[in-house]
Amino acid sequence: MDIELSPQDAAFRDEVRTFLRDYLPAEVKAGAAATPSVFVEPEIGQAWNAVLNKQGWLGYQWPAEHGGTGWTPLQRYLFEKECAAAGAPNLTVLGLKLLAPVIYNFGTDAQKAEVLPRILSGEDYWCQGFSEPGAGSDLASLKTRAVREGDHYRVNGSKIWTTHAHHANRMFTLVRTNTEVKKQAGISFLLIDLDTPGVSVRPILTNAGDHEVNQVFLEDVMVPAENLVGGEGDGWTIAKFLLENERGGSCHAPKLGYDLDQIEAAAKDESDGKGGILADQTDWRRRVAKARLSVNALEMIELKIISEIAKGRKAGPQTSLTKLLASNLRQEIDLLAVDLYGPAGLQLETARPLYGDNAPAAVHSKAAQVASARYLNSRAWTIFGGTNEVQSTIIAKSVLGL
Repeated sequence: MDIELSPQDAAFRDEVRTFLRDYLPAEVKAGAAATPSVFVEPEIGQAWNAVLNKQGWLGYQWPAEHGGTGWTPLQRYLFEKECAAAGAPNLTVLGLKLLAPVIYNFGTDAQKAEVLPRILSGEDYWCQGFSEPGAGSDLASLKTRAVREGDHYRVNGSKIWTTHAHHANRMFTLVRTNTEVKKQAGISFLLIDLDTPGVSVRPILTNAGDHEVNQVFLEDVMVPAENLVGGEGDGWTIAKFLLENERGGSCHAPKLGYDLDQIEAAAKDESDGKGGILADQTDWRRRVAKARLSVNALEMIELKIISEIAKGRKAGPQTSLTKLLASNLRQEIDLLAVDLYGPAGLQLETARPLYGDNAPAAVHSKAAQVASARYLNSRAWTIFGGTNEVQSTIIAKSVLGL
């Protein structure tokens, strides 16, 4: 694997860097810095999506024939790395990175023509209906039932931990269409309009204090049969394809590295005239160095996967490895932030009595105010997209042959 950039790739990187400098709105960057969860609020994320769509870069992971950029795997990586370094928000992946590849790989021509342009335009905001009470990591045990009645499916059941369902107007979901076969063989993939009668969304407020996830209830919801993606019983195959994209569809190291950079800079802040807060403590430096080495190692693994994809090979179970490593690192880095800011990480007013009017600039930053919320929110990283235990099992079976 050659990690030196060609002149063409270096020029592409510089083009992206210049674009971000000129067109990343300050309010979007500020919104990303103040976001405690994985996804920014739609008014921030959709504003950034619109900027990228105008540039023709929003579907940067899509093939050109489906409205994407047709960029190489390395160009996609460079774009993500520059976006992370510029402080841009995470793109809302549910439509762009999870559903879109399903549609252009498994969907009908009519579905491609309807769904893909509306993702890019922002007309449709998607959520993902996979997990259920009692069927999260054991997704094959899902019970939401879809019964064919003429040219519609009657759907009954519920989905839980549904991110941004309170903002979304559409949901892609797994339903059980056959109860007489093996569990995995009876699952299908269905697109549901959330304004259909019988759909209700109930908020779930987390310990972090945010409203990011929900429970969605489906009571006699009539869904057109044309909204079935693939055939009946293809849902498990499509879900495995989608989950590989969820686990490895983005490079995690650039964003983790950016967040670690911010923490290091804040730790060295000497604006109070008393020197760094933790920068001179040996244990702190050791923890930061360990995290930095782990981020660098993850980046090398991700670049190796990119190299394999560029040769026409599938990422496969390696995405479980990157998901496992990134989840643990996310939690380690968020804990560093909590330890750095201490009570200042709760709210700014709490910090003033501790530091006085000459508090370090780090204390006054948005990062301090969201540190605890991010730490609490990131507890979910080792659960969503498949728990650490699930990823370890996949690695053991697929890579180690155990």
